[in-house]
Amino acid sequence: MALIQVNYMSQALFRIVPVNVILPADRFDAGNNCYINGKDRKYKTLYLLHGLLGNYTDWVSQTRILKWAEEKNLAVVMPSGDNSFYFNSRTPWNDYGTFIGKEIVEVTRRMFPLSEKREDTFIAGLSMGGFGAIRNGIVYSDNFSHVAGLSSAIHIFEDTSEEANIGLFDNLQAASKTNMNPYVAAEEMMSSGRPVPKFYMACGTRDDLMPANIAFRDFLKNKGIDVTWDEEDYGHDWDFWDLQIKKVLEWLPLDGV
Repeated sequence: MALIQVNYMSQALFRIVPVNVILPADRFDAGNNCYINGKDRKYKTLYLLHGLLGNYTDWVSQTRILKWAEEKNLAVVMPSGDNSFYFNSRTPWNDYGTFIGKEIVEVTRRMFPLSEKREDTFIAGLSMGGFGAIRNGIVYSDNFSHVAGLSSAIHIFEDTSEEANIGLFDNLQAASKTNMNPYVAAEEMMSSGRPVPKFYMACGTRDDLMPANIAFRDFLKNKGIDVTWDEEDYGHDWDFWDLQIKKVLEWLPLDGV
């Protein structure tokens, strides 16, 4: 299993950005002294997003994603999203939605032997990254067939009072009526006829974000969208996310060989 750090010039962010990539191209059969994967293989790919205050190293340093990705023969791309919530900012050169939903998919497919099929391309994240995965998995549903949100910060548009405005928005109330809001994005996706991803959502029962996650789960189900739900006796912590990312990989349509 190769762990590769990439630094490339992002058009959406107009700066050099760091990305960690797990690539199973060097899987080795010691008994037969050969690599397992053929040179023409195209890998199914998970784009995996970190949470608030984190960066592109979080998933590798805090979970066993390397081991499980190798077992599943899965490529994993882990970008840095800063504290952006993974949507286009009102400030120039901070188009994080475009970066995550479109650009990084295209760029990494040029760099690595990744499948270009929608059915082989997935997005997931935790907390802020769970919000980013859900929102961008919906907005860019032409690119992603499966979306997983763990302890997702899906609550950020619940309080749209003037006092709740944060620096990401000119006006939180106005932003809540656009596809920055996953509820609005889902309505637009359903009415547009674009493909609809399958969803996996999970949250700890001791997590303050549990009510918001249940509400969005029920919203999706009421739209007839395929949602797999899991909850366990955890808070908002890496013990839960380490356990859950393994379950996400078991849920994804992976061959594991």
